[in-house]
Amino acid sequence: MAQQVKEIMTAPPHTVSPDTSIREAAVDMRDSDIGDVVVTDGGRLVGLVTDRDIVVRCVADGADIDGTPVGEAVSGDLTTVAPDDSIDRAIQCMRDKAVRRLPVVDGERVVGVVSLGDLAVERDPSSVLSQISGSTSNT
Repeated sequence: MAQQVKEIMTAPPHTVSPDTSIREAAVDMRDSDIGDVVVTDGGRLVGLVTDRDIVVRCVADGADIDGTPVGEAVSGDLTTVAPDDSIDRAIQCMRDKAVRRLPVVDGERVVGVVSLGDLAVERDPSSVLSQISGSTSNT
């Protein structure tokens, strides 16, 4: 059984710059079959944008998805974990902050993302979340 975040994280993360349009970020998510992109500026972590962020913060508010930069939809003030952190620490961070994804940072560099689905696949492979997370997309 995996013990450290680096053993289950998704790497490398999909990254976009803060000036990437909402549409471009959404297309990247769709084409890569992922639910988030990491927003970086000059290699520095700015935030994370999820498919839900795009719907709730942009589409529902009538944002121009071609003219609005992803930097305006970003979830900032992120909790991060390190590759060598324990999986238990990642689980506790997700519980404490009520988040489903954590950027994995090595020093100043974002090296991956660990998701609730990654943790489910590792810790409870028979769970519904694990089965959904481990299957191919139905879209």
